[in-house]
Amino acid sequence: MGTLMDQSPNEVTHLIDRLRAGERQALGELFERYRERLRRMVELRMDPRLRTRLDASDVLQEAYLDLAGDLDAYRTDPKLPPLLWMRLHVGRRLGMLHRRHLGAQLRDAGLEISLYREALPQASSAALAAMLLGRHTSPTQAAERAERLLRIQEALNTLDPIDREVLALKHFEELSRAETAEVLGISPEAAAKRYFRALKRLKEVLASMPGGWEGI
Repeated sequence: MGTLMDQSPNEVTHLIDRLRAGERQALGELFERYRERLRRMVELRMDPRLRTRLDASDVLQEAYLDLAGDLDAYRTDPKLPPLLWMRLHVGRRLGMLHRRHLGAQLRDAGLEISLYREALPQASSAALAAMLLGRHTSPTQAAERAERLLRIQEALNTLDPIDREVLALKHFEELSRAETAEVLGISPEAAAKRYFRALKRLKEVLASMPGGWEGI
């Protein structure tokens, strides 16, 4: 049968139809299909202070229970595609864990982008920089990697928060243009323009730094 990631679009559509019919096994299968994308979402948005207490698997496990509890309501009124529905619950669960563990130490919510009209944790420039640079570094390259990481983070900090968010949604969470637009509450055309503008700006800033874009 192959893995879920090997399934054809027709097979995925069949899974979604089963989910919307209320079949709980389909929920588990679709969640596994999207697990890695949802994990990247958590890794991008988890506050670094939580990483010694939780990992992405903890968040996903709790979010899955939330999804199972919401399945009947979703089946009755599926306003979102399944991936975005799952993503919404994962984001809510991550926000709850932030509040539970950090409380008053949380960032000002006004600095966060409102997704689905709720303030979910936004992707940090540090997490984006780490994913852009990758994680395959030998001990002898550690100092050089740290320098590059700082340069990328500084470049990302020059972008508007919503442009950083577009990069996170499209480049790392692998949302489509339409999905990105729905998450941010903007048109698909505006989402596409912001994505390409953000990439262009990021390359320009990095090119102006010592070593340039090629050094990354």
